[in-house]
Amino acid sequence: MATWLRWILTHRHGLRRKRGQVGRLSAIFVADQAGAPMRSCDQALAQVDAGLADDRYAVGRGFWRLTDGCQVTLIHAEDLARAQRRHGLSLDAGQHRRNLVVTGLARTELRNREIRIGDALFEWHRLRPPCGYLDRIAGPGTAKALGRQSGHCLRVRKSGLIKVGNPVNVS
Repeated sequence: MATWLRWILTHRHGLRRKRGQVGRLSAIFVADQAGAPMRSCDQALAQVDAGLADDRYAVGRGFWRLTDGCQVTLIHAEDLARAQRRHGLSLDAGQHRRNLVVTGLARTELRNREIRIGDALFEWHRLRPPCGYLDRIAGPGTAKALGRQSGHCLRVRKSGLIKVGNPVNVS
């Protein structure tokens, strides 16, 4: 089990933060194309109006790219820990299909805000709930276990390098 997920499972008290508080980037995942396994990265380059370099959406090979694609997707580590605890799912290797895993930020704090991670600036775009495609790739019941509020779409507004461990500043 990943260190960040083990920490969340042992510290499951609510991590509600006020505007301007800082979270942490716990993990970065990319995939070469739709349906390909996610791979963990220590760092990634966020590219304006594209996404993360080498990720399926930045290179135009995402499953939803033409109809509903997101430049960058984000999920809270607390949501992953809850799904693992309640449903016994193993999600620490990127089975959740999200690019960024953050910890220490309340979900509602991201809506209509800018998010700075490392040298990059992101803008919250919309919620990105898990869908049936996730069940086809990661296994039946995964989408339901994560819940309808467990994903966000972000747009890249300023290119830059992001690294696991970077602070996540919301403004």
